[in-house]
Amino acid sequence: MLFVLGLTALVFLAVIGRVVFLQTVGSDTLVAAGRAQRVSESVLHAQRGTIFARDGGELAISVPSSTIFVNPQLITDPQATLGVLSSVLGLDATKQAKLLAAMTAKDKSFVYVARQIDDTTADAVMALNLAGVDRVREDKRTMPSGEVGRSVLGRTDIDGNGTAGLEMQFDNLLTGTDGERVREHDSKGRSIAGSDATTIQPIPGQDLVLTLDRSLQFQVEQGLLQRVDEVKAKGGTVVVMDTATGEIYAMANVERDTKDDQVKVTSANLAAVEAFEPGSVAKVFSLSAVVDTGTATPETVIDVPGKMVFNPGTQWEKTINDAEPHGTVPMSMRDILVHSSNLGTYKLANQVGTTTLAKYLDLFGFGHKTSLNFPGETNGIIDSPDKWQGTEAVTVTYGYHYQASALQFTAAINAVANKGVFVEPKLLKATIGADGSVQKTAKSKSHTVISKASAATMTSMMQGVVCDGTGQDARIDGIAVAGKTGTAYKVQKGTYGDKNNRLYRASFAGFFPAQAPKVTILVTIDEPDPTSADRFGGKAAAPLFAKIATAAIHELAIMPTAGGAGCAAGG
Repeated sequence: MLFVLGLTALVFLAVIGRVVFLQTVGSDTLVAAGRAQRVSESVLHAQRGTIFARDGGELAISVPSSTIFVNPQLITDPQATLGVLSSVLGLDATKQAKLLAAMTAKDKSFVYVARQIDDTTADAVMALNLAGVDRVREDKRTMPSGEVGRSVLGRTDIDGNGTAGLEMQFDNLLTGTDGERVREHDSKGRSIAGSDATTIQPIPGQDLVLTLDRSLQFQVEQGLLQRVDEVKAKGGTVVVMDTATGEIYAMANVERDTKDDQVKVTSANLAAVEAFEPGSVAKVFSLSAVVDTGTATPETVIDVPGKMVFNPGTQWEKTINDAEPHGTVPMSMRDILVHSSNLGTYKLANQVGTTTLAKYLDLFGFGHKTSLNFPGETNGIIDSPDKWQGTEAVTVTYGYHYQASALQFTAAINAVANKGVFVEPKLLKATIGADGSVQKTAKSKSHTVISKASAATMTSMMQGVVCDGTGQDARIDGIAVAGKTGTAYKVQKGTYGDKNNRLYRASFAGFFPAQAPKVTILVTIDEPDPTSADRFGGKAAAPLFAKIATAAIHELAIMPTAGGAGCAAGG
């Protein structure tokens, strides 16, 4: 009896100890287990902000869609439930295996089955009244204007997180704050009478208003697609910028798909992330330094040989031919730019000195990212002048031995158009808060590169390029255009190839109306047919410039300026 009494006392003490434990230290586990059996928590996803064009048109928007999920803890027959869901939703073998494992383990209360499906299919699933199967509303990112601005906008993953482009850059602004819905239910998933669902409402993300003009962006993309296809090129890029503010009206990128040989709008914003050597477009920057330092005037005449030998008798010896074959001829600076003389540009820029030239190139923005800070944006490539070797100090004056993006070259040309003042490119015009408040972005930063008088001199000479020189296909009826062509050899396996095996990048950069510029445009065509006469900047790129400029005139309501009627009228 004493033994039984002692044993009973021990059992009693164990029970009391267990009760004390469950009421104190172990209570949290039981409460959580009980809550998991009767409570379902659903995330209410915040709506991602909309991206608008400057005219209010939607470029990227999130629209409601249905997502089917299961609560494995409420499913009594995982195999049968899986069979029905697979039949309706067409789940593949991998998805079926993962879903069956989750429903069998029952260690989770929320598992995705099918995300962002159409409402009709979701309604069919819900009509089956399967225990533990439910749906939530989830936003799906779409582009209501089609592919317009695709390479600039970027993309999101299925969870709505920005993974490229502006979607990635401004993800913190576009992403809102998720809410939550808590509901009590019985073992069959039915709401418990007398219990109320607790809901914390989500806060939507901010909307973005871009500087892009939706109609112009579409026309630029279509024109670029057509032109790249016509000249059988690898790809092309166009940037259209407001001269005074730096706002980008359009930025288009296309490439030829090697699989089907079709030219398509790219998902990559090559205008910002790809650097290249510009060729003769760069003569604008070299001669701007010549003019601004007072080294020469448009009427200054120098003798320009057809070829020059540099560093004779050394490992750096190299013969450079001028752009076109000729003997030694007298040329004015105006003629040198109008007819795009490489050696003439070098001889003038050489008088400025490499240190001073490098300073001007820096002021024009080369070697620095723009203030866009676009994801993956390139700095470009340019060495300090003390590292220039051999003929690098020569070729840098006419567009080789440094690289920059199409965006950087557009901003640099725009500095001449903008009376000598460099203005940073701009893509974000305003943000709109969840309460509807509009917050405009700050004006673009700017700095002086050359004097107003020097800019006017360069503009006059660049008009000559369009009226009398290599850029005549860029003319616009009734409006004066200033610009510069560029045809650069591309590096292939460390060399520029020979005359029978060369690849080209053809470009044209310009602005209009020449005397009071409103818009600056850069067109660059990558690897046009090297056997065609259309491989040069004045032929591959200049005609598209004229086409885009005409579209911009209509879309932006640009009027001719007094005394600037264009070449046909003596402008």
